[in-house]
Amino acid sequence: MENRIHLLGSNLDPLTMEKTLLRIEQLILEKKPSQHVVINASKINLMMENEELRAIVNNSPLVNADGQSVVWAARFLGYEVPERVTGIDLFEKLVALAASKGFRPYYFGATEDVVQHVVKKHQQAYPELDVAGYRNGYFDDAESVQIEKEIRESHADILFVAFSSPQKELWVNAHKEAMQVPFVMGVGGSFDVIAGKTKRAPRWMQKTGLEWFFRLIQEPKRMFKRYLIGNYRFIRHVFQEKRKRSV
Repeated sequence: MENRIHLLGSNLDPLTMEKTLLRIEQLILEKKPSQHVVINASKINLMMENEELRAIVNNSPLVNADGQSVVWAARFLGYEVPERVTGIDLFEKLVALAASKGFRPYYFGATEDVVQHVVKKHQQAYPELDVAGYRNGYFDDAESVQIEKEIRESHADILFVAFSSPQKELWVNAHKEAMQVPFVMGVGGSFDVIAGKTKRAPRWMQKTGLEWFFRLIQEPKRMFKRYLIGNYRFIRHVFQEKRKRSV
């Protein structure tokens, strides 16, 4: 894409939310299978270790900065990145776009109760929304071929995949051609947040880059390695890159 930058081993499109939505609409209308990704500090760390994940991200036609730490790092390294485009906010805006433009979304992931709750909530908010289908995210690898067939036959325009990283990126990359969905987006734990199973950080914490701290407080055992150790590793990568550029 025009103005695409390369940051810490990852491509990044420095777009606003508004321009991102315009680009997504274009991708949907092109009718070619495409995989959208977002990057944050944790994803950058994973890409440093996982060559397959790095290739998937860097081959994606649209890469947004989900984490505020990525925005700050990019600016520190001399790039102009206008704002953070969070996955959950983009997800919600895409549902509204789908309702207004007649695009048909498919919801894939989380538990059966959660995914049903999210679909019901969106249909209540947007009565004109034409949902292509949904299913939970619990399956064996042997079921993947049947799942991709169901999604392909739904004729969905958008597929929301609520898995964690790097599982969602790897699964989508392996099946996107068979599914033939114009726009596939990983949304992580967004279904759980919208269904009220987990809470999102207050707005002030989101704006000040402390959303990670809110999640750490909620799940300290599970998130300790990702955020405390992971954030240290990310900061180290940023300063190493800064030193390289200063030589």
